[in-house]
Amino acid sequence: MVKSKWIMGLMALTLAVSLSACGNKKEETNNGTTTGNNETTGNTSGGTVDAAAAETVYKANCISCHAVDLAGGIGPNLQKVGGKLSVADITKRIDEGGGGMPAFKGTLSDTDIANLAGWLGSMK
Repeated sequence: MVKSKWIMGLMALTLAVSLSACGNKKEETNNGTTTGNNETTGNTSGGTVDAAAAETVYKANCISCHAVDLAGGIGPNLQKVGGKLSVADITKRIDEGGGGMPAFKGTLSDTDIANLAGWLGSMK
């Protein structure tokens, strides 16, 4: 009983530290420019990505496996995933899961998935 309380406390502390380390950075677009409102335009899906919203979804659903800085851990490194996979491929992986990753179709909205995939697709 005491051991499980200790483990839960440690997990809560780890989550708090992970989330507090996240910063609000301006995102770089595919053409090398940034916008002051945290929106990235010109991604390969042809739409506009709300970087702040994508980061919020990432922090709530992806950090535990892919780390605060996208460097990976349990899941693979995503720091340059847009250079390896298309936005369509990233969307499919988020939707369907695979390779140990759970499917998020039905858990996340289609809008959140598209925005997250566009944001990750800009990581080159």
